[in-house]
Amino acid sequence: MIIGSAALFTLAILITTLVVLAVTAPIYLHLPRFGKFPSGERLERIRRSPNYRDGKFHNLVETDVIADKSVATFAKNLFQMVFGKNGSEQKPKKALNMAKHDLNDIPADRDYYVWFGHSAYLLSLHGTTVLVDPTFVTASPVSFINKPFAGTDLYKPEDMPHHIDYLVITHDHYDHLDCETIERLKDRIGHVICPLGVGEHLERWGIRPEQLIEMDWNEKSSLSEDWTVYCLPSQHFSGRSFRRNNTLWASFLLETPYGKIFLGCDGGYGPHFREIGEAHPGIDLAILENGQYNEQWKSIHTMPEQLGKEAVDLGAKRVITVHHSKYALSLHPWEEPLGNELVARDEHHIDLIVAELGEITEL
Repeated sequence: MIIGSAALFTLAILITTLVVLAVTAPIYLHLPRFGKFPSGERLERIRRSPNYRDGKFHNLVETDVIADKSVATFAKNLFQMVFGKNGSEQKPKKALNMAKHDLNDIPADRDYYVWFGHSAYLLSLHGTTVLVDPTFVTASPVSFINKPFAGTDLYKPEDMPHHIDYLVITHDHYDHLDCETIERLKDRIGHVICPLGVGEHLERWGIRPEQLIEMDWNEKSSLSEDWTVYCLPSQHFSGRSFRRNNTLWASFLLETPYGKIFLGCDGGYGPHFREIGEAHPGIDLAILENGQYNEQWKSIHTMPEQLGKEAVDLGAKRVITVHHSKYALSLHPWEEPLGNELVARDEHHIDLIVAELGEITEL
């Protein structure tokens, strides 16, 4: 009788939990942080894209997000992500050193780069400012997941330049597109460059339609008399809730009087790197993903041995790496990407710029 009562009590708790989740989940998923699915004219434009079929966007080369989809492997990876992998240091034991500067007190004639950790960075070329994938508040749908490493959260939206000419968003994953950061920056932004569909999220958060430069792969847009942006492929995926690939992911190339700059997106190695290099010869600087890789998702993230190949295929004169040193989104030791970029430099004779967190790196 005691066992029976305990079992009934447990069942009642389980049923109650499921009912509460069923009732509250739709309300929770409607919160602004989740963005909004493309609709109306934007959805019609998406449907006309050559990269969209069967209700979703596709990579140029069909890829699996996860190599082994078995329940056992998923559970093992999840356990390792939460509790650590065999004692390896997925997070630093002490706070990282991060510099902080007044970004509104830098002479406009300086060409520089400031890296805020992970894939967030600021470019300034003779006074034209470009902010890429800023996540200054949270990098997940809930604040207690994907917390930044100690010491890496010094910069806030309010620390950005008073005017940002171009905000670039490469895709809509939480570690690249943060609702609250956008809401707190929106009055400083001139225009937003983003892939197809991402504009729906941004409009919900206060970006005006006329500010958006929303592009499909292999489209270009004239930003000014001497600035042009090209939207280019990446091998990745997208999604902010339970629907994947209803918005596009993309890398971008800025063609400016001061050089060609490739803004890499998250993504695995593929033939598109060589195709981009051939279509846009003379890339002066490539900013490439380096971190959060794993054999289980090797198709949609750059593995260490592929980093140098990407730089060579692009024909990049100089390289900076990002996507590391702020969040633990994979199982490798947090500092491993710092060594990987040095190996790629030496093996492929790359002119590597090693940027320090928060520092002003002259270009």
